[in-house]
Amino acid sequence: LPLYGIPFAIKDNIDLAGHPTTAACREYSYVAQQTAAAVQTLLDAGAMVIGKTNLDQFATGLVGTRSPYGACANTFDARYISGGSSSGSAVAVAASLVSFSLGTDTAGSGRIPAGFNNLIGLKPTRGLVSTRGVVPACRSLDCVSIFALTAEDAHAVFDVMARFDAQDPYSREERRVGGAFSFEGCRVGVPRTAQLEFFGNREYEKLFHAALEKLERLGAKRVTIDFAPFLAAAKLLYEGPWVAERYVAIREFLEKNAQALHPVTREIISGGAKPRAAEAFAAQYRLQALLREAEPVWQAVDVLVAPTAGTIYTLAQLEADPIRLNSNLGVYTNFVNLMDLSAIAVPAGFTPDKLPFGITLLAPAFQDRALCALAQQAQRALVATMGARHQPLPPAAPSVARPNGKIKLAVCGAHMSGLPLNPQLTERGARLLRSTRTTPNYRLYALEGFSPPRPGMIRAAEGAAIEVEVWELAPEGFGTFVDGIPAPLGIGTVELEGGDEVKGFLCEAYATRGAQDVSHLGGWRAYLKTKGERR
Repeated sequence: LPLYGIPFAIKDNIDLAGHPTTAACREYSYVAQQTAAAVQTLLDAGAMVIGKTNLDQFATGLVGTRSPYGACANTFDARYISGGSSSGSAVAVAASLVSFSLGTDTAGSGRIPAGFNNLIGLKPTRGLVSTRGVVPACRSLDCVSIFALTAEDAHAVFDVMARFDAQDPYSREERRVGGAFSFEGCRVGVPRTAQLEFFGNREYEKLFHAALEKLERLGAKRVTIDFAPFLAAAKLLYEGPWVAERYVAIREFLEKNAQALHPVTREIISGGAKPRAAEAFAAQYRLQALLREAEPVWQAVDVLVAPTAGTIYTLAQLEADPIRLNSNLGVYTNFVNLMDLSAIAVPAGFTPDKLPFGITLLAPAFQDRALCALAQQAQRALVATMGARHQPLPPAAPSVARPNGKIKLAVCGAHMSGLPLNPQLTERGARLLRSTRTTPNYRLYALEGFSPPRPGMIRAAEGAAIEVEVWELAPEGFGTFVDGIPAPLGIGTVELEGGDEVKGFLCEAYATRGAQDVSHLGGWRAYLKTKGERR
């Protein structure tokens, strides 16, 4: 019972058996027959549900004001918004009513309220936490998120909830893919200055640059990146056909009870009835192109850092211009689930008016534990208190998440997927991480005397980029694997495009004399194709 006796709250679009689920709409309310899978894992771990929390109706909004139960006020200044849609969940933790809470996050609902209330907001990789028993917003994008006072607490809750759920068609097994667990030497991507938008909030702008300087003191290496693909993807969420998913989620209810919805919520969700199938496919193609455009960024950096929000608004400002100002809040959040990223919002300081500011750390899917470790370091470097009660942060504990201890291995020949010697990896529990290429400093030769055929790769001053697969396996498996490698092959250090260095196959130079140089083909699979061989 790792969470024995710890009180928590859940957003009221998440089911708790025997209790109403309203999604902040009285007419929609129903009494849940089963507890949501994510909540049940916490109950089974000993945690105690204290209550359910207010939200932007049907989880549509980043503001915390679109609810018949009233707007949740910011815990630092009641004139300002709390952020949404998981407004009540954030306020409950910031006000110390509970130790942690659950929200949901489709477009930033688990991060914006964290940034506005001096909290950690963990948005896990899509599918790592089951969404069975959650009223869907965009079902293909929805995540159950965690609000906590510290990164350690968020990781402890995530560690319990990250379970594969065979009854949830969007559930995914966790993959341990490594990642940066410390800012020491971490390549931190930062958008170009011209791509940063603070909507006239000079204090937030100052706090963001101050936070970057503090991360550099922890050892981070700042890398300026092109943020354009991410900004373009963010616009797809509400300006593209994904709003149709929100419409599909409550279509039957909306068609019969349109007047039951908050006017702004009704306007947004009703727009989802308009996109055609052709537009949906066009948007999917556009998103895929943007994902490809973003790939060089992830080769150059380990983590991205952005403001959680570029500014904060008063309740009065939001009421006067609800849709445009809400859109402004999503600039740094709307793209994350579309692009299948992991994210964690971290407190990063206060304005002279004592309003919280936050940054968000972003990484590719399945790097949630690494982000928790980075957030643990960042939180203590950037702020001294947690939540809204001015409680001092506890002393730093050992890192909340450790690298999984596995070794990355680049293979360039018969050990690649589908080729004859690949079982030597899979039988040792190895996992394929990615396909990539080396830097253009290698030559590849078809060696003589091997059955099945095998290549030899050597480093050369004038070379080519060679196709490789990067696998990951435990040290003991790596040891027995290396023990079986015959001469003239061996394991050395291979440099990949983007600058990463991993262990990989290399060949003693003497064995390549007289062997066919196939470097111009770019890889072993291409060579086999020329020979008419599948394997």
